[in-house]
Amino acid sequence: MREVAFIKQNKEKWLGIERVIEGKVKKNPDDLSSMYINLVNDLSFSQTYYPKSKTTVYLNNLSSLIFQKIYKTKRAEQNRLFYFFKTEVPLLVYQYRRYLYYAFAFFVLFTLIGVISAYYDKEFVKIILGEEYVNKTIENIQKGNAVGVYQQGSNWGSTIAITFNNLKVGAVLFIYGIFGGVGTLFALLQNCIMLGSFQYFFHEHGALKESAKGIWVHGVFEIFSMVVEAGAGLILGASILFPKTYSRFNSFKIGFRDAFKIFLSTVPFTIIAGILEGYVTRYALQMPAIINVMLIFGTLSVIGFYYFIYPYIVSAKTQLNHAVLPEKELRNHRQ
Repeated sequence: MREVAFIKQNKEKWLGIERVIEGKVKKNPDDLSSMYINLVNDLSFSQTYYPKSKTTVYLNNLSSLIFQKIYKTKRAEQNRLFYFFKTEVPLLVYQYRRYLYYAFAFFVLFTLIGVISAYYDKEFVKIILGEEYVNKTIENIQKGNAVGVYQQGSNWGSTIAITFNNLKVGAVLFIYGIFGGVGTLFALLQNCIMLGSFQYFFHEHGALKESAKGIWVHGVFEIFSMVVEAGAGLILGASILFPKTYSRFNSFKIGFRDAFKIFLSTVPFTIIAGILEGYVTRYALQMPAIINVMLIFGTLSVIGFYYFIYPYIVSAKTQLNHAVLPEKELRNHRQ
């Protein structure tokens, strides 16, 4: 059968599956399983006769989405929030992992720009951070208290203000993706230049180690979340620029939905970062070094595992179920 005829013969069925995935049409689990079996058969046919065709790519993507739809029906007994963080977000992070890698690559590049700018222009830090802030920090360093800026205000007041500010920054990184991802990169550039010049500023004044002991107690969750939020913004931008087989509007809806879920996954980390900054960072130089190291590397291990390792574990488990499900459903169908 020619590919054009194959598409014409099955087009309405595939469009119907798209409507189910988008939530426009409701189907019970049995109907979903039947649709999945038929779609897998179409995919197998397409892989055999049109292995390098866009039709095969489209059907593979569609089968993955309908499988996720079936998979979600099996969580009825689970807590929705628990499922969201345990399974749904890791699968999305795995699906869009390259955008997370892009975000981290840009993060490193932009931070280095901040470091180099501060190195060659001694007034650069004052332009970025403000002269008053810089002078106050220099004064604190001379007093042997590099994290003195974090000791201002009350614990709870600082926590609330910092948390809301960080959530605002994260929202900007995500929402600005609507400008084709350029807005996200610009916002990330601003924050990374600030970070790079800030860290070089402490290095220049011989207080990098002391500042790191305080800043990275909360900074691991805060900065890592910021980069993940930038990744979500890039996903949103890519959904507009590269709709693939979808209409641009449908691609945008899917991209916005998936990117928003990834953005939401960073909120708990951002809140914890705010609490650490308000209640712990101010005491970083007084705490035993072992506790300081455990906090920094402990938070790095947790968030690094969740976004870089755990998605592969969940995806491997899901793909195993994906491989087993057709055979099981076909047996049930024959019975």
